[in-house]
Amino acid sequence: MTIDSPLIFGVDLGGTAIKLGCCGSQGQCLRSVTIPTPQPSVPEAVVAAIATAIHTLDPDHNIPAIGIGMPGPADITGRIARVSINLDDWHNVPLAEWIEAKTGRPTTVANDANCAGLGEALYGAGTPFQNLIMLTLGTGVGGAIILNGELYTGRDGAAGELGLITLWPDGPPCNSGNNGSLEQFASVRAIRRDQHCEPHQLAEQAQMQDEAAIAIWHDYGRNLGAGLASLIYVLTPEAVILGGGIAASTALFLPSLEAEIERRVMPTSRENLVILPAALGNQAGMIGAAQLARQRFRY
Repeated sequence: MTIDSPLIFGVDLGGTAIKLGCCGSQGQCLRSVTIPTPQPSVPEAVVAAIATAIHTLDPDHNIPAIGIGMPGPADITGRIARVSINLDDWHNVPLAEWIEAKTGRPTTVANDANCAGLGEALYGAGTPFQNLIMLTLGTGVGGAIILNGELYTGRDGAAGELGLITLWPDGPPCNSGNNGSLEQFASVRAIRRDQHCEPHQLAEQAQMQDEAAIAIWHDYGRNLGAGLASLIYVLTPEAVILGGGIAASTALFLPSLEAEIERRVMPTSRENLVILPAALGNQAGMIGAAQLARQRFRY
C-alpha cells in the first residue's frame, strides 16, 4: 500500500453478525471488529450499528470510503439494497445514502457473496483462475460468478443468486418464494432445521467417528454436488470456491460432493475443474467490499 492507496472500510453484513474491517490495496485487513446483527434486523437498526462501529474503528475520519456487502442483490449503481430474504423488512433500502448521512463517507453497496467472490478472485484461492464460481455456505447460500477475470452481476445487478436455484421442486419453502432451493439443503439454517444443532457441532460429532453424523455430511455433499452440477453445466468454470462458515467442514463432505459432480457432469463440462475452500476465511467479504469501493471511488 502506498500513500496514494488509503485503507478502505469493508463491511460484511450478515443475518447473524456484521464484520467490519479496514482493508488495504493488496487485500490485507489491518483492523477489524465483529458485532452482532441487531434483532430484529430492520434497516434502521442495522444502519445505526454499522455507523457506530465505523466511528469506533476510525474516530478521526482517516478512512475515506465504505464498501458494504449485504445478503441480497443491490441495484446496478451500488446505492440500493433491493431485497434481503435473510434480514427483516429489507425492500429497496437506500443503504448507501443512509450510511453516508451518518458517517460522512461515500459508500457503495453490493451483494455479499459477490464481494467474497471478488476478494477470493483477486487475493485468495481464485487468483490462478479467470473463470470461477463461489458459493458462500452460511446463514443462507450466496453465490458469485467471475467471468474472464471480472465480477458478473447481469444487466441490473441481480445475477449470481446461485443458492436460489431449484434442487427439489417440492422441497422446503424458501424465503425467496421458491421451494426446494439449494439454500434449503446447504445452509446453516437447513442444518439447524433438519439436525437441530449447529454445523460445528455436527462436524465435531463426525470427527469423533459418529456414524450418523458422517452420513449426514455425506448427504450434504451429495445435495451440494447436485446443485453445483447445474451451475457447472451452465458456466463451465475452472474452479469452484467454497466459503462461509460451513466451508470449515469441507473435508467432511468434499469426497461425496466430488463423486456427485463426477457422476452427474459430463467430462467435457468439468475438464480440469478444481473445488477449493476459500483462502481468505471470514475476511473475504470485507476485503471484496472494500475493493469494490476502492474501484468505484478511485482510491
